[in-house]
Amino acid sequence: MSFKKVSVIGLGYIGLPTAAVVASRGIEVVGVDVNPMAVDTINQGNIHIVEPDLDIVVRGVVSTGNLRATTQPEPAEAFMIAVPTPFKESNSPDLSYIEAAANAIAPVLDKGNLVILESTSPVGATEKLAAWLKAARPDLTFPQDLGDAADVKIAHCPERVLPGYVLQELVANDRVIGGLSKACSEKAVELYKTFVRGECIITNARTAEMAKLTENSFRDVNIAFANELSMISDKLKINVWELIRLANRHPRVNILNPGPGVGGHCIAVDPWFIVDSCPDEAKIIRQARLTNDSKPHYVIDQVVKAADEFKRPVIACLGLAFKADIDDLRESPALQIVQELASKNVGQIFAVEPNVESIPEQLVYAGVEQMTLEGALERANIIVVLVDHKQFKEADKTQLATKVVIDTRGIIN
Repeated sequence: MSFKKVSVIGLGYIGLPTAAVVASRGIEVVGVDVNPMAVDTINQGNIHIVEPDLDIVVRGVVSTGNLRATTQPEPAEAFMIAVPTPFKESNSPDLSYIEAAANAIAPVLDKGNLVILESTSPVGATEKLAAWLKAARPDLTFPQDLGDAADVKIAHCPERVLPGYVLQELVANDRVIGGLSKACSEKAVELYKTFVRGECIITNARTAEMAKLTENSFRDVNIAFANELSMISDKLKINVWELIRLANRHPRVNILNPGPGVGGHCIAVDPWFIVDSCPDEAKIIRQARLTNDSKPHYVIDQVVKAADEFKRPVIACLGLAFKADIDDLRESPALQIVQELASKNVGQIFAVEPNVESIPEQLVYAGVEQMTLEGALERANIIVVLVDHKQFKEADKTQLATKVVIDTRGIIN
């Protein structure tokens, strides 16, 4: 095994599972994060995020000494960058975290090192990473200058995992690997083959970047179709869930289920990277984003209208996460809906989220009260289903007969 020490930069929802899986293969892994609390938690053999079975793997690799965390990068043979790539208010990509990671690892780079960008990125980001590293380390050579003969190899390999199944998919999924040269790609494949059972497919960096954006934009467009269909069905007094079920009986039709919007770090963000790079051409992708971003406001209007029918409206909002059975609230349309309802003073609001110990402080400050499912169903006169958690699917729904129910997930209908 040519890789004896690997550094993972960023120990969040992707970085920490990746570090743990690599360490489980007997490779020394140093995880780097700017959050001292996260570092301390990991070094104690614990985790600061929720992901099934991750705590068991982290505890094991920390106890064997194969994984440790630090706030400062140190020399290694490979560096895997897994930092956030949000977008700015203008919907343009914010690459400041990648640039900060480049500047952090540059002082410890050496000849023969491999740097992989795993962060979902706009087209051209891997080239920018190489430029930042070159500016910080003029004593080394990089692929844009010497190609295969460069001192440092650089590639892009976007993560393609589903929250809740990250450990399985890190190993089982195929990986798209785009190097800045042939030698960069081959070196990256060598690293991923230490823990990936899926196929490692080689392309160039720009195509690898675009592949991840395309995957999530495809999903976003299809969700937008379902969300638009749900609003049309409401206006025409048609049950959208029955409609989709019937339409999907066609052998070549597979309409997705609508929801209250689109959340998470990927689908709600990645399409904007394409729009930003080609604004005149990305018309459908842009409209899908606008449609999905408008859906929370549509749901809010429904709730406000229902609240007007009660002298003392009590609203139970079921779910805050961006998808079922996880604790991740990033870009969550459910969270957005609850926040905006609280700001409108439409009534007393209960938030039910079984996957978090406490709801976000901004909700508490806005007067939202955390409640158990049983308590919320008993006390509320308006039920808003925002996430299809298993607890909500399995609940006794006989209590709902006397309630006004706004079901954005189709678990009641």
